[in-house]
Amino acid sequence: MSTYRDRVHRGSARATVLRTVGTRERRSHLSAPRVPTVGIDIGGTKVMAGVVDADGMILEKVRTETPDKSKSPKVVEDVITELVLDLSDRHDVHAVGIGAAGWVDAERSTVLFAPHLNWRNEPLRDRLAGRLAVPVMVDNDANTAAWAEWRFGAGRGEDHLVMITLGTGIGGAILEDGAVKRGKYGVAGEFGHMQVVPAGHRCPCGNRGCWEQYSSGNALVREARELAAADSPVAYNIIDRVGGRVTDITGPLITELAREGDAMCVELLQDIGQWLGVGIANLAAALDPSCFVIGGGVSAADDLLIGPARDAFRRTLTGRGYRPEARIAKAQLGPEAGMVGAADLARLVARRFRRANRRRVERYERYERSGRR
Repeated sequence: MSTYRDRVHRGSARATVLRTVGTRERRSHLSAPRVPTVGIDIGGTKVMAGVVDADGMILEKVRTETPDKSKSPKVVEDVITELVLDLSDRHDVHAVGIGAAGWVDAERSTVLFAPHLNWRNEPLRDRLAGRLAVPVMVDNDANTAAWAEWRFGAGRGEDHLVMITLGTGIGGAILEDGAVKRGKYGVAGEFGHMQVVPAGHRCPCGNRGCWEQYSSGNALVREARELAAADSPVAYNIIDRVGGRVTDITGPLITELAREGDAMCVELLQDIGQWLGVGIANLAAALDPSCFVIGGGVSAADDLLIGPARDAFRRTLTGRGYRPEARIAKAQLGPEAGMVGAADLARLVARRFRRANRRRVERYERYERSGRR
């Protein structure tokens, strides 16, 4: 795979080193080796891999669709392996970080549950580490995106940061004093399933009234399609745009029309933004961060979404007028944030592995010298 991979010692030593990775990332990343690592972003529709340097710059990126047979974990693992090996032909890769859309355990080794893939208690780290022969780190994709924004993007300089990712649903992550707060079991940050409307819209999680049913890409598209299906006069423009095919209405189309001044699309984004602001105010009451970073595909609407969110946040915030207000900023790194963050977090694993590997080499050399006497 690379010069480094050829020197890697296989076996229990790797697992021991990986288990020792702590949570004090803020201090650790400053002394992590400035070596290239690979970040992987796994979603329901695509697998993206990139070689990232110590400054967060992407040296090369490759992407493929998530296999149709993705119900088999091995098929996705095969794709990840192929992408990493392909990149390793041209780059000296020292570690691999994976951001997975799902719940990852506190050890950052096992995908407990992935809603878009058939992964249930999948030991992804160990399986890939055995195949790639370099250290592998696995984390939730919102955690890796938040780390990237804190290190290189909109959250730089913040000590207490909350990231909210708006896509088909809502994900999130918490950073405190520069460390990702993963919770006791590794699944913190599932903000989308806070219940905000009693007996509200049914959520795929099984509950009703979850936040993501009112402020997400799915909520945006659902409202637009309902108006179009009802042949509402305010929906004539979007109906005409999709040629009457209501199922062709998408979030990016709604955003595009809103930018063109379509009144219905502007109003829908305002509604989503207001619900976003209410949820942010609730999170501020619980977590009191200094900054909220808004990412994910829906954030592409910019101030059409974030402006109403800021207004609703100020109206809803507990103790408004008598407390400092958190900054609300749009994420800067776009859809590559998860990949960049995963690669950067992997550098911490690479450092610990390199140190342990060096100590083993030194012990072996001492043993060799003593044996020649």
